[in-house]
Amino acid sequence: MSTRLPLGPLSALVATFFFSINDAAIKFLSGDYALHQIVLTRSLIGLAVLAVIILPFQGGLRVLHTQRLPMHMLRGFCVVAANTTFFLGLAVLPLADAMAVFFISPLLITAFSALLLGEHIGPRRQMAVAAGMVGVLIMIRPGAGDFNIALLLPLLAAFAYAMLHVLTRKIGGTESAATMSIYIQVTFILVSSLVGLGLGHGHFAGRGPELFDFLLRPWGWPAASDWPLLVLLGVASAGGGFFISQAYRLSEASLIAPLEYIALPIAVALGIIIFDEWPAPTTWIGMALIIGAGLFVFWRESVTDADTGPDRPRTRR
Repeated sequence: MSTRLPLGPLSALVATFFFSINDAAIKFLSGDYALHQIVLTRSLIGLAVLAVIILPFQGGLRVLHTQRLPMHMLRGFCVVAANTTFFLGLAVLPLADAMAVFFISPLLITAFSALLLGEHIGPRRQMAVAAGMVGVLIMIRPGAGDFNIALLLPLLAAFAYAMLHVLTRKIGGTESAATMSIYIQVTFILVSSLVGLGLGHGHFAGRGPELFDFLLRPWGWPAASDWPLLVLLGVASAGGGFFISQAYRLSEASLIAPLEYIALPIAVALGIIIFDEWPAPTTWIGMALIIGAGLFVFWRESVTDADTGPDRPRTRR
């Protein structure tokens, strides 16, 4: 049996742990710093971590060589879009709410894998994707009197994130996880630096909704007490980016995506412990549908693998 399959799911679980740390830390810092200042600092530290710890074991500077630079840049812009919309929402939403809406992304990855990668997705998994979307609608409640438009931000982030990992799957056969991780960090640095030059003066702060203050706030030198958290962010960003790229390189997108759902109970726990945020009843209902749909997709994948065996043609039901 190939040893590649177990490494994919394991990498996904490690990446999810790192990303959970990243999300909680950014929410914690969102009241004091501009979003892209945090992202720039995080990415500079993350790039240093990759260069010192990961690159020496991945071929050194040779990992920078690629013949698919446009695809790397497209992946980079997808992850920048996903981070920007998600973290803007995270600044004004409870952690569990933002994470629950965002986690429609594994189901979107399953759908996009069929549309863009030719991975056959049968009717049962199509129904699971639909159930997950119903869960999101229950949480967002469009048309309700207390509709919160900020909930659309993690939904937009989910679409961008899904596209990121479909692209990861597409180029994973020729590009290493280290190469993809480095170009992600480089894209973050470039975009955040440009945003800092254009908006870092803070002249536009306070002129729009509260959630945009996180984007438009003036940049300033971080307090000494915040540097350990910023370093932790950099390590989490580098580790999460490397391991999630590794996961989608080694295994099918429709297998890896549902494993990321472990971040949902982690988000609930961190929201309660750190921010004293208890999920609303609609959040629990929507979360249950989203998690249930994702786990069903994963279960169907496992059953299909067992039914077909290594020498039989695979069909997805």
